[in-house]
Amino acid sequence: MDTDDSDLTILLVPGLQNSGPEHWQSRWQRRYPPARRVEQAQWDVPDLAIWSERLDVARRASARVLLVAHSFGCLASVHRIAADLGNIAGALLVAPADPEKFGVVASLPQRPLACPSLLISSRDDPWMRADSAARWAERWGSVLVDGGALGHINADSQLADWPFGQAQLRRLLSMLDAPDHAITRAFGDPAMARDGTAVRPVGS
Repeated sequence: MDTDDSDLTILLVPGLQNSGPEHWQSRWQRRYPPARRVEQAQWDVPDLAIWSERLDVARRASARVLLVAHSFGCLASVHRIAADLGNIAGALLVAPADPEKFGVVASLPQRPLACPSLLISSRDDPWMRADSAARWAERWGSVLVDGGALGHINADSQLADWPFGQAQLRRLLSMLDAPDHAITRAFGDPAMARDGTAVRPVGS
């Protein structure tokens, strides 16, 4: 697979209310400036079809994209992948919102996604029970990763740059046969945090 820096980029897909400056998605965007973000017209209105369409528009601006999604953004991501994989190379799905809470179960794929994906769940996520996350991961053919007890894995979780999440991003890149990509280099050693300690889920 071609891993030229211009070929693959991160496309952030935030959830409701967007991701503020201290959310790990925003911190990752500052760490890797080429990353782009899907912008919604109404961040407080979780309309799956509209959010999926906005993702579709955003992804067409790049040759290939790696989706890094959070919460309802995960639902928009899998919806888009199922509708038209196009140039989506893979997806990191972090703390997906429970489809049942939004009444969108029937609109989401019920079979494995057509690209590699990792789903990181939290043991005490108020928006998706861990056992529900496991069922959706199995349905989508996603590698399930236990992120520990992190709530909704958002700014309130106080994760800073979230080294454990960065390690999973690198893991996904390895699944894409792109272990030496510029994205990988930007996020450091997958097994180590910035202070040199081994990366483990917070709350494990």
